[in-house]
Parts: sequence; C-alpha cells; structure tokens
Amino acid sequence: MGKSGRVFVRGLTSQTYGLGEFRRRQLAVDRVRDDSVVVDDAKVGHSGDSAKSRTWWRIGPGDDDFLTQTIQVHFVELPPESSNHGHGHQNEAAFYILEGRGYEIHDDQRYDWNKDDLVFVHTDSVHRHFNPYQERAVALVVKAKCTWMFMGLIQQGRSGPVEEEERFGPREDWSRIWTPGVLDRKKVISPADTTWQDTPLGRVRVMSSPERTDARIFSVDAFELDIPAGGHSGKYWKMADEVYYVLDGGGYALQWEVEAEIAEKYYARIAREPKRYEIRRGDTLYIPQNHVCQIFAADGTPLRLFNAQNRVFKHLGYDTVHYFEPASNATS
Repeated sequence: MGKSGRVFVRGLTSQTYGLGEFRRRQLAVDRVRDDSVVVDDAKVGHSGDSAKSRTWWRIGPGDDDFLTQTIQVHFVELPPESSNHGHGHQNEAAFYILEGRGYEIHDDQRYDWNKDDLVFVHTDSVHRHFNPYQERAVALVVKAKCTWMFMGLIQQGRSGPVEEEERFGPREDWSRIWTPGVLDRKKVISPADTTWQDTPLGRVRVMSSPERTDARIFSVDAFELDIPAGGHSGKYWKMADEVYYVLDGGGYALQWEVEAEIAEKYYARIAREPKRYEIRRGDTLYIPQNHVCQIFAADGTPLRLFNAQNRVFKHLGYDTVHYFEPASNATS
C-alpha cells in the first residue's frame, strides 16, 4: 500500500543513467516471507472481498520493502458456505488451490475446482469465487497485473451501469478482439491434466507454459517442483525473476548474484559466494532477475514447491535456462 491508496504500478526514477543503486537496494531486501508478512490487508482499493471472504498480499508493487512488481502474490480465503464479491479486471490471474474446494463463475459460466488445481481468471473476465462446502478454501493467487497496467489496460471494477451511458452505442461482443480459439482452452488445470517429468531442474509437473496451448493463460508460467529428502534441484541461471511457494517440507536455497560487465559486449560475472535462504512450509522465496539459484531439501524431509514467473521475459528473448549442474537423485 502507498500512503494515499493502493499502488498499481511502482515508478522507477534515477538522477543518473545507470540504475546500479536501485538494483543494490532491491537485492538487499529479505527474499523469504512467511505468514507474519502482510504487506496489504485489502482494506483499501480492492473490490473483491465480501463480509466473509479475506484477501491479503505478500508481494506486490506497493510493498515496503520492495521486491518486485513483475509477479505479484496474494491469498484468498473463503470460509465455509461463503463467496467474495464479483468484479472484473483486464489482467489475468492464476489461483493455486491450497485448501478446500469450490467453484468460479466467470462470464456467467461455472468452473469447479479442488485442492492442487490451478485455476485461471482469463483476460477481461467478470469473476466471483464460491465455497458452498463445510470446510474453508484457501488459494494462492499469482498474477502479472503490472504488465497490463504498464500498457494502459486499466478498465476494471465492480459490476454496474456505464457512466454517461448516453454517449455510447449498444453492447458489442468483447471477445471479438481475443486470440482465436481461446474460448476452447482449459480454465482449470488439475493434477490429472499434468504429468511428472524428470528434468535438469528436478522432478517437475508443468501447469502453465508457452508450450501448454490448452491452458487459457498468457502471462504466468507455473510448475511444481518435487525435491527428494536430502536432494537438490539443478543449479540454474535465468533472466526472469520468480517466486517459489513452499507447499511441504523445508530446506534452503543458494542464490548467486550476476553482475553485468559492459565492455565491447555484455559479459556475465557471477558472484563467487552465494547468499543462503532457509525456507519452510508456507514461505515464499523470491529470486531476483538475473540470478543463479539452487534449492536443497533438508535431510529426511522431501521438499515440494510451487513456482510462478511472468511469461513476458520469454517474449523479450530470455527463453533459455542455463544449467551448471543437474538435479540430484538423492533419497536420504
């Protein structure tokens, strides 16, 4: 939150052309946040909460201390037999269901969901979340909302009449300007829709990616990573920043900063020593742009993580992940 309301996009200013000082401040912020961190309790500038539902933010553009606005993270809780308010926004959102079950109404269509599903709120959607059951439902929400805001796609709010309606003609079908075939894509990706694969990063099930053209989302890539007890992920380098949420287990992450040496061309200079971050169930782990990372499971405890990143990096030419070391196959 800002001092005068909700921050939708954070500005970037400098007295010099180089932005090294801005990056140093950003990299100095603690990258692990737990349930004690609530950077916005949704009391100001939000349209979704009802008298029963609850929303709270962990990573967003208005944060102090500021991590990122590339990928934003918040939680939604629906107590038994409750719903939130219906509202609409142009940006997409992805909901990973941590607890419970329920259903969505998106553009007057129903979509049911259960624990471990990934649910998509599509671009330009009027949506509402329902929990008609006796147990509470909790969702982890990740989105790239600032990408829309930077591009001026800011038409959002609660249902209601058009202001100065006499100035405008009759209704037209908004979907005329959507990607062809998008209405046929899945809005809910369940575990049955995915397969676990052994990759250089580790054992992964992909829920959203550019290659997954059956999913109705274009801005957020997401996967689960399963690291056996005492094992580790691959040691990898990528340009995109990303967020991990610890679903089960515990361990730690090593992160190496990458400096740009700007000579006759760009060279990467990787820090000799990494920073270490302890993680446990319920934590979010942030990895900044242009870093090398490796994640380790504690001895005796498998580590299960959910990962999300903004897909726009891949459209900017950063669609490769470089591996210095593959994942282990440790089981103890």
